[in-house]
Amino acid sequence: QVQLVESGGGLVQAGGSLRLSCAASGNIVSINLMGWYRQAPGKQRELVAVISSIDSTRYADSVKGRFTISRDNAKNALYLQMNSLNPEDTAVYYCNAHSKPLYGGANYWGQGTQVTVSS
Repeated sequence: QVQLVESGGGLVQAGGSLRLSCAASGNIVSINLMGWYRQAPGKQRELVAVISSIDSTRYADSVKGRFTISRDNAKNALYLQMNSLNPEDTAVYYCNAHSKPLYGGANYWGQGTQVTVSS
């Protein structure tokens, strides 16, 4: 089992920045991919960015050039630096961890943190 706790959300004006953090605990060695997803009211949860165990990254087109995902394996932490925020980025942001096939390929989710961007 893996536990994930997000922090760093809040209210920011358009053009501003926020940094989200995700603290992982439990069976850390089982984790392969980690990522950030978001869900806006009335919309499906969508991928924002993912990072592999070898720091390979992938971003949604809507956040490329504005968001940066990173991980600190020594601290068991995942980060999302969000710059040039706009109202369309308003959503609940969720931290995700995907375990290696050896550990069943399970998906783990945090409780989410609200990001609100005002115009």
